[in-house]
Amino acid sequence: MKKIFSLFVALFVLVAVSYAQKGVLKFAKETHDFGKVEQGKPVTYVFEFKNTGTDPVVINDAQASCGCTKPSWTREPVMPGKTGTVSATFNAAAAGPFNKSVTVTSNAEAGQTVLYLKGEVVSAAAAAETAAAPAAAPAAKDKKKSTKTSR
Repeated sequence: MKKIFSLFVALFVLVAVSYAQKGVLKFAKETHDFGKVEQGKPVTYVFEFKNTGTDPVVINDAQASCGCTKPSWTREPVMPGKTGTVSATFNAAAAGPFNKSVTVTSNAEAGQTVLYLKGEVVSAAAAAETAAAPAAAPAAKDKKKSTKTSR
């Protein structure tokens, strides 16, 4: 009876230890805000992650929430302590705010991680105005200062 009990305990410990050893994906950032993006120009962000677990992590798939976003990822196993990437390219075709997601499926402890891209697509003319406005603002500010000091 003691042998059976000892065998049962040994089997239980072996199973518990094997389940405890998993890869863990730790992303540096799970949301990226592009801010204002010029219409017609695709933009890309690379999400970096580290495997903080004890087993290698393999990303099986990265699925975008729509056809306007294309993900790519590290295909080889990411060993414990090493880093990998998930890249997401958003095609800024339609004007307006956007909030897109990429669902990463792996053999890691959590199984799935959702990454987010957000921002606002503006027309090329609006993007040019936004870029020119900060350059004009300091000149106007300096002009005001000179009129105040002349009084």
